[in-house]
Amino acid sequence: MEFTEEQKILLSTVHRAVEEHIAPVAAETDREGRFNWDVVDLFWDLGLLQIMLPAQYGGWPENPCYTLCLCTEEIAKACASSALLLIIQAVGSFPILHAGNDSQKQRLLPRISQARELIGYLVTEPGAGSDVKSISCKAEKSGPYYIVNGRKTFATNGAVARLYCVLAKTRDNELTFFVVDRESDGLSIGKIEEKCGFRGSNTAEVILDEVRVPVENLLGEPGDGFDLAMADFNMSRPAVAGLALGIAEGALSYATQYAKERRAFGKALVEHQAVLFMLADAKMLIEAGRGLIERAALSFDTGNPSPELSSMAKCFCSDAAMKITTDMVQVLGGYGYTKDYPLERMFR
Repeated sequence: MEFTEEQKILLSTVHRAVEEHIAPVAAETDREGRFNWDVVDLFWDLGLLQIMLPAQYGGWPENPCYTLCLCTEEIAKACASSALLLIIQAVGSFPILHAGNDSQKQRLLPRISQARELIGYLVTEPGAGSDVKSISCKAEKSGPYYIVNGRKTFATNGAVARLYCVLAKTRDNELTFFVVDRESDGLSIGKIEEKCGFRGSNTAEVILDEVRVPVENLLGEPGDGFDLAMADFNMSRPAVAGLALGIAEGALSYATQYAKERRAFGKALVEHQAVLFMLADAKMLIEAGRGLIERAALSFDTGNPSPELSSMAKCFCSDAAMKITTDMVQVLGGYGYTKDYPLERMFR
């Protein structure tokens, strides 16, 4: 699919921002495991954290999911942690956009688009991740409130978000989303995860202990939560695929340049057929993955989301990124295993 002029301008702007502001600090951010608020401010300025919002709130007017994938891919070429910011902001706001009533949207969306508040998505628990129906977090009705109790884990932006979309059980086999404010009494931040990769992304435990949530913060109808969570995947999986593809492209680009300059046995590495095969295979996988992402994202944008396509895109591109980064580490040999070069970070 040909990019629109607006997309070309946006991607050119993102590319320049990545080169000037993100790539130079990516290694340091990873090494320190530090959440970079300067990058957050940059993304707000560029409109990247608003892409999936309605146009009146600064969102992208045409094919927003596909545009989200393209921007995520471009950023991930240099820093996967920074690229993840776009995805979690879209994931966290999804229940509001697709289940919130007009009053809720008018109250909450300006906090995201104008007040520039990050939003978290609290679903995963110690005993329930992909098995969403097994969550134990409960919300019990008490007058004009729901009392929410539970422990959420692996929450991206968990300790830095100001709003959360929280999935809780309102009855047995009934899951419901609520919007919970960071300043709510009884809400606290637990363990901050030390991770192998994505070290510049904040991943935290969020504890809800007798948190009183106003009834008007319930999204949709009681019991809508599971379907909303599944629908969210149709949007987020192509974007995650775009992130994986960006990592793979960054690795291939660096390894290709290295192979052109590094000489062994009297000629450049790139002139050795075994190395050239690895570079060619990587390029082939990237192009195939891009086609899957495009189809999956555009199916969402046109109102015909495909769980099959979105799942295939995420699976294929994630596997491709793992293979490609592994191979590109091999192209650099021992250097690929050291922190002086970016390949080991991309591999992680």
